[in-house]
Amino acid sequence: MAVNVVVDAGPIVAWLNARDARHEWVKGEFARLKPPLLTCEPVLAEAGFLVQRSGGDPGTILALVVKGVLRVAISVQDEAAHLHALARRYRDVPMSLADACLVRLAELVDEVSVMTFDADFRIYRRRGRQVIPILAPQGT
Repeated sequence: MAVNVVVDAGPIVAWLNARDARHEWVKGEFARLKPPLLTCEPVLAEAGFLVQRSGGDPGTILALVVKGVLRVAISVQDEAAHLHALARRYRDVPMSLADACLVRLAELVDEVSVMTFDADFRIYRRRGRQVIPILAPQGT
């Protein structure tokens, strides 16, 4: 098991929404993982939007940061050149800013897995050609 977990918006939203089909899986994973889970500001914005759209309180996303469950571990400003290069490399997918940040985090952090429901992470590579270890429910 990876020591460091980078988390995408989908699992955050599923964890906060008991009606989500993947809620129980995510709840179990969050219970066994050691915080903080690493993420980025674009993921927080996306998760907040999705939580609000489903009738939830988007403030719960920032509460997870305040509590230390989530930690913003990358600066878009500091990593802009790398993020731009990733977005260009995967422009045919296409790669969102949030996805680029998560791939970049996977490059910067050792012993890492990315918790995501996004199948594009099976296409993305870190450090050029390395497969990114994925933490996802079976069938995702």
